[in-house]
Amino acid sequence: MIRHVARRVVYLLPIAVMTSFLVFSMLLLLPGDPTFALLGETATLQERAALRTKLGFDQAIPVQYARWVGHMATGDFGRSLRTQEPVADMLAARVPVTLELTVLAVLLAVVIGVPGGIIASLKRNGWADLFVSFFAMGGMALPYFWAGILLIRLFALKLDWLPPSGFVPLAQDPVANLKLMILPSVTVGISLVALVMRQTRTSMLEVLSQDYIRTARAKGVSRTRLLVRHALQNALIPVVTVIGLQMGTLVSGAVVTETIFSLPGLGRMVVEGIFTRDLAPVQAAILVIVIGVILVNLLTDLSYAALDRRIKL
Repeated sequence: MIRHVARRVVYLLPIAVMTSFLVFSMLLLLPGDPTFALLGETATLQERAALRTKLGFDQAIPVQYARWVGHMATGDFGRSLRTQEPVADMLAARVPVTLELTVLAVLLAVVIGVPGGIIASLKRNGWADLFVSFFAMGGMALPYFWAGILLIRLFALKLDWLPPSGFVPLAQDPVANLKLMILPSVTVGISLVALVMRQTRTSMLEVLSQDYIRTARAKGVSRTRLLVRHALQNALIPVVTVIGLQMGTLVSGAVVTETIFSLPGLGRMVVEGIFTRDLAPVQAAILVIVIGVILVNLLTDLSYAALDRRIKL
């Protein structure tokens, strides 16, 4: 197992390097001049050229990338051009927000999606199955921004059950934090809930039709043990795969959701940095996101061995 993990990590390193280089290059090729954020529109061309030279923007992209990676290796993420705040401090404050939002969305998908898919597979062509199919199609087609607006209008403005926006750290006030995170996590997780529900139903139907399930049923295995021990454990592998592959989509949804609900997370930091041409926070945030998605996919691969012992062999 250790050898397998080491081999997977070695395989993922080139992916991380190539992805970070592409993102770094594309950000530098965006239209606009970062010196406007510091000097304003009244600065002369000579002043702008001098600042670009000082910041290293006049060098070739590979040279800038190598220098950026070298600084990252020492823990220096640079400073924000707009606020002069260290990017490392910005990441320390914003990563927990996006991480909490993503974890709550995944928990929502597991708690609602997996049981819903199981019930739909057991009640095939019944009302439960039709509801799951309708919800899955609607949930996957609903855009994040529209879902967020609808949830705010219904639960915050009409019913006045939950606050519409804002953020309180979990360590400061857990109750207020959860109240503020319910609507954003539902906004991000609703499409994942629908996808997990649909995938669980399909996987359970396939597993329940296998010969070993009929054999276990003929031997008198209890219904609960048959579903949990024999059917669900084998049906979860495609579901785990779907969750792992959707992490990138969840992060992209967090960019929109954090903007709608005024959450100080990585997604909002990326949006603000792009609008103001403040590249250092954007580059660092995207690097953290890329590494996070790669690690989640690695954990997804490793979880297969826990679900199916034949994969470990």
